[in-house]
Amino acid sequence: MKVSYSSVFNQTADQVWGVIRDFNSYPVWVATVTESHIEGGKSGDSVGAIRNFVESGTLIRQRLLAHSDLDRSYVYESCGALGAITYYLGTARVAPITDGDRAYMEWSVTFDCAPEEQVNCTKGLEEAMPQWFKSLRNVLGG
Repeated sequence: MKVSYSSVFNQTADQVWGVIRDFNSYPVWVATVTESHIEGGKSGDSVGAIRNFVESGTLIRQRLLAHSDLDRSYVYESCGALGAITYYLGTARVAPITDGDRAYMEWSVTFDCAPEEQVNCTKGLEEAMPQWFKSLRNVLGG
């Protein structure tokens, strides 16, 4: 299953990427994340780094698989189940919109879960993703 969400930001692509590029920056721009650290002292842009964070009271671990400042994107995967979701692969990408010097951002998550849970898992992600974007928009200044 795959869920995607995208939006246009009034800031430049570099400004948006500057906030999300560090894999450990969740507490900066996701209102529901209360703490985060990268295991083993790696940097937040180091491929292989494992992000360990708490979102809405749930401990979550994710591994950074790819990171590109040139493409303003990263790819990460789960390091364990998240509720009914047994595995997921996420991609965040920020692209410039030259008309108005704005940014286009897309977040997608491909995930596995039991067939009977697909509707609930899809709904959960479809509800969460706009909240992540809203939180980022608030940090960027509206």
